[in-house]
Amino acid sequence: VPDRLPDSAGDGRMWGWMVQLYAVRSAGSWGMGDFADLRTLAAWSGSAAGGRADVLLVNPLHATAPTTPVQPSPYYPASRRFVSPLYLRPEDTPEYAAADPALRQAVDAHAAAARAAAPAAGEDGFGPLIDRDAVWKAKLAALELLFGAARPADEDSGQRPGAGAGRTDEQGQVDELTEFATWCALAERYGPDWRRWPAGLRDRSASALAAARVELAERIAFHRWLQRRAEEQLAAAQATARAAGMRVGIVHDLAVGVDPGGADTWVDRDMFAAGATIGAPPDAFNQQGQDWGLPPWRPDRLADAGYAPLRRMVAAMLRRGGGLRVDHILGLFRLWWIPAGSGAADGAFVRYDAEAMLGVIALAATRAGALIVGEDLGTVEETVAATLASHGVLGSAVLWFEADESGRPLPPSAWRAQTMASVTTHDLPTAAGFLAGEHVRARAERGLLARPAAAEAAEWRAARARLLDALRAHGMLAVDGGPDGSFADLPDDLPPGLRRDAVLGMHRTLVATPARIVLAAFGDAVGDRHQPNLPGTVDSYPNWRLPVRDDRGVPLTLEELMADERVNELAAVLAQVATRGPG
Repeated sequence: VPDRLPDSAGDGRMWGWMVQLYAVRSAGSWGMGDFADLRTLAAWSGSAAGGRADVLLVNPLHATAPTTPVQPSPYYPASRRFVSPLYLRPEDTPEYAAADPALRQAVDAHAAAARAAAPAAGEDGFGPLIDRDAVWKAKLAALELLFGAARPADEDSGQRPGAGAGRTDEQGQVDELTEFATWCALAERYGPDWRRWPAGLRDRSASALAAARVELAERIAFHRWLQRRAEEQLAAAQATARAAGMRVGIVHDLAVGVDPGGADTWVDRDMFAAGATIGAPPDAFNQQGQDWGLPPWRPDRLADAGYAPLRRMVAAMLRRGGGLRVDHILGLFRLWWIPAGSGAADGAFVRYDAEAMLGVIALAATRAGALIVGEDLGTVEETVAATLASHGVLGSAVLWFEADESGRPLPPSAWRAQTMASVTTHDLPTAAGFLAGEHVRARAERGLLARPAAAEAAEWRAARARLLDALRAHGMLAVDGGPDGSFADLPDDLPPGLRRDAVLGMHRTLVATPARIVLAAFGDAVGDRHQPNLPGTVDSYPNWRLPVRDDRGVPLTLEELMADERVNELAAVLAQVATRGPG
């Protein structure tokens, strides 16, 4: 393996957007953002109108079960190796292009139904929510029509009944795509959790699987075809990004684990530890710790297999874009294992061979000429940042965490250089949400605080005052505080002028740091107060179902976002990284 990755940024710095793709639906999408919207975003981001960005970070696009209810969390996939066909744009398939008028009309009718059904009505003041079930039902019906009517000549695309359903490699083993497609077909028949399937299929009896592949050949071919079309649409999005002038283009997000009943654990169950899940110990934002419900890889079995599952997964993802963000990259060093029946705070760290796993990732990235970023936030050993930097892997820097021991924000010059920096992440308060204390209210209402809400609110107000003082001290804030210039006694709901300038000031801070890449979110540009995910909740908060909304809570389409003057203003701030050196 290489000693370190090549520097994708060269001697300069880059900036870009981070998006939850499902949340940026357009007039042409079927109720949620899709691969065609990603292509539109890429073209716009690299253009002068989008500020000539170089990076477009997207949420994990991993595959989920092809059943309803659709798993909403991008970080709870059935497989990290394959892609979710939920993001397909049916009209962009070659089958739609070749379809007769009657078939196109039928597909268009499904599209109209999906757009009419989404977004669904929300609850608790959140407004309309994204309805993945309605989207998938409509797309599945349309895609089945296209697959059933086309039957082109390429066998490997699964274009005739049973085509590709029994492919094997030189050793007579069924290929990975067919394994995954088989799981999808079985999930449609028996449910999305293989642990509840009939014994022969659950335990992967050779005879039971052989019989199932014959019986379900048509559905297996269909799911192979879906993956082919998804890969093509993702490739088109990345090609568009590069054609628009983006140096990196799309950066995909690698989730830290998989659904215990999903495809990856069914195929490679020996690689996973039974009787444990992974998560995180308690910290300031998640005071009760986190249990993500994901089974951990066994470090001994991974080593025995030559890290083959990791190699295949990373190589596949890097073929779809210009970079990879590794969620919770601390998991390459150690993972917080929680024994079954225990609370999230009662786990323990289990170590992995970081040198070997980083080497595998570095080799794949070098071959692909790709950028690698590690999300190294949370409870971090001091050696992690140094190890990542020595391998050429960028770390992560988030404004909320860049503070000294007394809680005062670090000056921009003190930030780490080898990082991808942002104000926030999908699991943390938005810029406007932090300024309004939304994260305190959301956690207090759901019993997620480890101390009284009044104490938490008082600490937040003090932290907000420290942040605003720091922004003004470093020339990032033009607006003064109260009558005496102080930010300590401001109302919870800040005056609009101060709120807007504070958000821009946070991003001016990112530009002033030596961070190699700086990112912004559309929601922060337009004043969205609600974070995409509230850790520690499942149904009490609309995790992963919120469209991008403005400061009034009104959902905005992709077209509206790209034309919004607040988005353009923020882009102009971040584009200044091109005029600053690497530190």
